[in-house]
Amino acid sequence: MDELRKMLADIRGGDRKAFEALYDSLKTPLFTIILRITHDKSLSEDILQEVFLKLYLLPPEPSVNPRAYICQMARNLAVDSVRKRKPTAHLEEAESYLCHPVENLAQKMDIEDALLALPDRERQIVTLHINGELKFREVADILSLPLGTVLWAYRKAIKQLRNTLEV
Repeated sequence: MDELRKMLADIRGGDRKAFEALYDSLKTPLFTIILRITHDKSLSEDILQEVFLKLYLLPPEPSVNPRAYICQMARNLAVDSVRKRKPTAHLEEAESYLCHPVENLAQKMDIEDALLALPDRERQIVTLHINGELKFREVADILSLPLGTVLWAYRKAIKQLRNTLEV
């Protein structure tokens, strides 16, 4: 976390290398969080760019938890975009699966199907904790839920994922 705070301080000072380092370290977990909410690769890429643009133009203050702040920003932008759009199917989504080896394709599809079977709130909890590397307290704060509810929902979701993937 201190490394992340330092990068953000350097970005506030105009350091482009720090911004590149921030992008490299957070692009994958943030993209995963966004994609699990939008289910749309191209929309998720746009939202990811919007997150980083906002971070470049106005990095968070040193007093906030930077990882939680950034994950919450990504989540909020993704949720807002889902609320605004009409559901559509994209050819690019199908193509992205075809670019993986067959054994990885089946495994990836099984995991994605299992995640999609989770209720939205539980999927967000799992994604924020695992992909966002956030503590359960931070997830609870982002989702405005009691810590006990987050812990219970996480355990329930993991149990459901295990049951689904073991079949």
